Amino acid sequence: MKTETRSEQFEPPSLLGNVLRKLHIDIPLFIGLLLTSLLSFVILYSAGGQDMDVLARQAGRVGLAFFIMTVLAHIDPYQFKRYSTLLFGLGLFLLVAVLIMGQIGKGAQRWLELGLFRFQPSEMIKITTPMMIAWYLAEHPLPPKAKELAIAAILIIIPTLLIAKQPDLGTALLVASAGAGVLFFAGLSWLFIGGIIAALAALTPILWHFMHGYQRDRVLTFLNPEADPLGRGYHIIQSKIAIGSGGVYGKGWLGSTQSELDFLPESSTDFIFAVFAEEFGLAGCLGLLALYLLIISRCLYIATQAQDTYCRLLASSLAFTFFVYVFVNIGMVIGILPVVGVPLPLISYGGTSIVTLLAGFGILMSIHTHKKFR
Repeated sequence: MKTETRSEQFEPPSLLGNVLRKLHIDIPLFIGLLLTSLLSFVILYSAGGQDMDVLARQAGRVGLAFFIMTVLAHIDPYQFKRYSTLLFGLGLFLLVAVLIMGQIGKGAQRWLELGLFRFQPSEMIKITTPMMIAWYLAEHPLPPKAKELAIAAILIIIPTLLIAKQPDLGTALLVASAGAGVLFFAGLSWLFIGGIIAALAALTPILWHFMHGYQRDRVLTFLNPEADPLGRGYHIIQSKIAIGSGGVYGKGWLGSTQSELDFLPESSTDFIFAVFAEEFGLAGCLGLLALYLLIISRCLYIATQAQDTYCRLLASSLAFTFFVYVFVNIGMVIGILPVVGVPLPLISYGGTSIVTLLAGFGILMSIHTHKKFR
């Protein structure tokens, strides 16, 4: 009788192997993303006033986002590295174009009108910035020296300031985090990181001087929302009421009174986590956090298995950026961070954010599957 070798015992079936080769989909990551996206429809139906049109529009955006993810997963990571500088330069050009001719909406100048659709270049920069920093650092020995750190910092600061000028503090924070994530995973010492934090703390008075009036109000509201409970503090106070009233097990699906009675502003976008917490309670919130942890853990695993320095740094940064998305949104909704307008990833209503996120996950799948089947 023929004895199977270890490699033969663990060799995947040819049919499964062919499917994976064609789709370039990482199954564990895909399952996490799919479950989170399906959960978003459940909560959006409640937070959006049980409007089927809201679900239909969101379904179209989610479908487009998954399609883009699949397309990017098919591209060899070498191509991302090859065109990193070009894409970063194009992104900066479009950010400058926004400041010159961009459309103004809700007091911010963030969009370019391209005929059939509007485009928000800052969403593109969320991906091209870590691509650029990863490309630059991958060409030098790690951990980076002072010169490389200075150049990388400039490459991060330029798009961050251009986006903050729009103004869009939330997106600027995410772009800065994406670039900083590359530097962190490149091997910065904790002593150096502590020095950066101390320097930023020392520059706080200067940063305060250059902040817009509404941005200062958000910081002051964060420190004391009860000072203006019917004005600037209204959002966060109503959010805390919704979360607290959910208790351990929640009021049940469609049971959010804060959303249903219009006490909670932006209930389907920035503050959708408050609606989720009111309806599904602490137990539901822990389940959602576990789902996010599954996605982040898989992304970090992909980073550890990356084929070269560029892929490892880029994959780590994309995972870190997703974590920052989750942390900042939930932090502002529960009142431990100022309100900065960052949606809850894969859950909040909207198109640009989910397309950008799944584009990043497509790059992650490309990094993993091309290595695996090469």
